Amino acid sequence: MIAKKASKAVAALAATLTLTTLLGCAHPPGSQTQANFVDIGLIAFNDFHGNLEPPHIAIPIRSQQGVERVPAGGAAYLASAIAQLKARHPHHAVITAGDMVSASPLVSALFLDEPTIEAVNHMQIDFSAVGNHEFDRGWQELLRLQQGGCEKFTAREPCQISKPFEGAKFRFLAANTVREDGQPLLPATGIKRFTQGDATVAVGFIGMTLKATPTMVSPAGVKGLRFEDEAATANALVPQLRAQGADVIVVAIHEGGYTDAKVLGQECSGINGDIVPILERLDPSVDVVVSGHTHQAYVCDYGRINPARPFLLTSAGQYGVLLTEVSLRVDTATRQVVRKTAHNHIVQGEAFTGSQGLVPLNAAVPVYPADPFVQQLVARYKAAAEPLAHRPVGRASAPLLRVRNEALESALGNLVADAQLDATRAPQKGGAQLSFMNPGGLRADLVPDAQGQLRYGQLFSVQPFGNNIMVRTYTGAQIRAVLEQQFAGGTSTPQSPRVLSVSEGFGYRYDLSQPAGSRISQMTLHGKPLEDTAEVRVAISSFLASGGDGFTVFMEGRDTTGGDLDLDVLEAYVLAHTPIVPPLTNRIQRAP
Repeated sequence: MIAKKASKAVAALAATLTLTTLLGCAHPPGSQTQANFVDIGLIAFNDFHGNLEPPHIAIPIRSQQGVERVPAGGAAYLASAIAQLKARHPHHAVITAGDMVSASPLVSALFLDEPTIEAVNHMQIDFSAVGNHEFDRGWQELLRLQQGGCEKFTAREPCQISKPFEGAKFRFLAANTVREDGQPLLPATGIKRFTQGDATVAVGFIGMTLKATPTMVSPAGVKGLRFEDEAATANALVPQLRAQGADVIVVAIHEGGYTDAKVLGQECSGINGDIVPILERLDPSVDVVVSGHTHQAYVCDYGRINPARPFLLTSAGQYGVLLTEVSLRVDTATRQVVRKTAHNHIVQGEAFTGSQGLVPLNAAVPVYPADPFVQQLVARYKAAAEPLAHRPVGRASAPLLRVRNEALESALGNLVADAQLDATRAPQKGGAQLSFMNPGGLRADLVPDAQGQLRYGQLFSVQPFGNNIMVRTYTGAQIRAVLEQQFAGGTSTPQSPRVLSVSEGFGYRYDLSQPAGSRISQMTLHGKPLEDTAEVRVAISSFLASGGDGFTVFMEGRDTTGGDLDLDVLEAYVLAHTPIVPPLTNRIQRAP
């Protein structure tokens, strides 16, 4: 689970939607004929997260009237957009850069994301890199999604609607995910060949997730696997693909970056993030890098940043609201790409009413019709989920949001931490005195309807992972060490910290100007200083208890008491405390 995914995602989607990047140049008129080239279209998306229904996201675009919003997303419209781009490119391949499933809305997650696989099967994609979220339910369940079948690996029942579930008709690629015997968990590469006249051009694909995946999922889910360095893995595979006849090399990687581009039509200026060190070590003969993970949208001519690495770098944001079209022209004599273009398309399908009112269809952007098969598929699963999704569970006086304050504390995070403490405070439930909640585990805001009503489907969207709550004993020193790991553990850094939500009655101060190991001070529990020698019973999810998100100190707890599912805990708390009032965000203090 990824904290940085939620905070900047929507705002950055507009950064490069109309950007076209040209690398190299076409030959002068008359120097070669069209027969000397093969044109290939790559169609790509990433971080779909099972958003079968439109996710109610509006994409801002600039027009003569100023900034307008465009409603986007929905699997039926995504399928139609892919079909139209395929028709534009007789030679094409469709790929994704990971996190197709998990952290999904109820309509997909309730059925173990089987409906998402079925919808994407209809889109006839070719390859999908695995992301960290593909491992949320364990690698055995990932293999079931690939191979099909109804063997049970999770707390939820497989094959509730599809009997049997047939599995993915496309190929998951996991080049840097290796078993104990050194073999990849899934295929590392794939090749697709295109024939035009007497010429055949082959495109080789490398798919992989980020090396830090074990810090983002339950360790039990990746037990027996190791995750290799991304650049080293790709570089070792390029010669193998060349030996198999690949003329073009495409890397689909579940890692990404951020840009500071603010105006439509600009290039991705200021590209930064974890993708950059990978690109700087990547074999320069790679042609295209399709990225993901950060939920940002960009199209980059990376060669303008580093001429020694002339990659075309793309990302289509999140949730299927965008679709990347990459056009490649391959010279059949030199077997090289002589032109690369890329464009992010908005997947506009239907209007919606959001918190800011109606977002109507925008006439300046193409509108895609709903694909009938996918539309009916989604409707069937929605109908099956609807009775549970609409069951009332309580009321709230105001929205409970994931938006974080200066200290990176959120009202929703505090609510969930309070619910976990409330469920485990009794001696027979573990005797908890304190609770922590990781921000990446909160997947949606909790917004009541006009009557203040909250429903089960909303709670499910907040906590879709099915973790159990456990209580363990920790010393004050261990709690301090956990809090230090917010800024230097797993993928956490002072620039991108994973600040845990804490339950009512606990507080502390942090100062990022101090060196690692000395950033936490003034820990208090119910108004009294929490000494390093004190012993405290702490309620946390099974994900955190197993060291998830890099919080390895949580693994050192003792005297474990098992508890209920996190979703059940949240539901019971909302029901018992209805109407819920958003907690204050004053438990954590950040030094100026």
